[in-house]
Amino acid sequence: MTRPPLEVADIVRAQGNRFIENNCRWIHWTHCKVLQAIARCRTAALGGHRDLCPRCGYRAISFNSCRNRHCPKCQCGARDRWITARQNELLPVAYVHVVFTLPHQLSQLMLQNKQVLYDLLFRTSAETLQQVARDPRHLGAEIGFLSVLHTWGQNLLHHPHLHCVIPAGGLSPQGTQWIHPRYPFFLPVRVLSRVFRGKFVAGLKRRFQMGQLTFAGTLQPLQNQKAFHSFLRPLFRQDWVVYAKPPFGGPHHVLAYLARYTHRVAISNHRLVAFERDQVTFRWKDYAHGNKKKTMTLSAQEFLRRFLLHVLPRGFVRIRSFGFLANRCRATLLPLCQRLLSDNPKPNTPTANHSSPAPPACFRCPQCATPMLIVEKLSVLTTWLLTLRNSALDSS
Repeated sequence: MTRPPLEVADIVRAQGNRFIENNCRWIHWTHCKVLQAIARCRTAALGGHRDLCPRCGYRAISFNSCRNRHCPKCQCGARDRWITARQNELLPVAYVHVVFTLPHQLSQLMLQNKQVLYDLLFRTSAETLQQVARDPRHLGAEIGFLSVLHTWGQNLLHHPHLHCVIPAGGLSPQGTQWIHPRYPFFLPVRVLSRVFRGKFVAGLKRRFQMGQLTFAGTLQPLQNQKAFHSFLRPLFRQDWVVYAKPPFGGPHHVLAYLARYTHRVAISNHRLVAFERDQVTFRWKDYAHGNKKKTMTLSAQEFLRRFLLHVLPRGFVRIRSFGFLANRCRATLLPLCQRLLSDNPKPNTPTANHSSPAPPACFRCPQCATPMLIVEKLSVLTTWLLTLRNSALDSS
């Protein structure tokens, strides 16, 4: 993929320092760290290495990446490594995609309590799926699934939701057979929605009683118990959005499908259109009006504010496994699932595709497209001096 003409890093370099000065009241050191990493990514500030094409002898100097998980340029390698590790965990069944979305009324509370409430979102959505799946009226089985947290909408506003990818079916309570779903939609979304709503609100109340929630700014009145319960009461007057997409095929589709969700950031560089007169224009899809493609223009300061809404707490795990795919169970239960499915496959179910995954992205020679080899690592000082020399040669 060719390098886009405009990057988030260009906006950060031009407006980052001004943004920090204007927002010093609320900005956290983690925000500053993200901005600094994006600004320095693949520049001489991080050092680099010499690359050599083994075929035609072409030489080049490449700068190191920042590897920050919020950087739009540093996700391909991490995604490829994660997808490769999932290759042997695929089951020969169809897969289902379920999305759990929180009401917008909770957005400000979530932003002030990211660590606590994002974790609560993972826990309650997982408990909901497992509880409904165990019910004999629906599936009567123990399921396994992956959950991925996204906190943004296409317009970069705060929109926390979870993407769950689930093998269609599960283990019987005794672990002696694989139970295939009886319905095309796998699990009823209306039941999922109501159970999820009850569990999340109950979790909010428990964390309030335990003093784990922070209330700042306009939310300070919610420190009073009656005010907090009044704030929660309207949440039961609306249905919470739980969306289940139709099964999207067997294991040969799963890796490509997961790659679209696992290591994404709030906005990719390829969605940026223009950066002129401190105004940023980017493309977005309006899901409320038939996925219509539009452009939006924001001030650079507002663009950076929205971008930083999605910085996760330090050490927070945004991709988690549950059920028989959980880390503590996977080594024992996953082989059992594979054996039971091989003994009793569902008719017309796609078979597992254990072909090698696509090769990871790498720097290729611009002359002959051969993968380049690293022949020398360069320090920051050496890279900086080489950059100055090349700039002087270009200007002359």
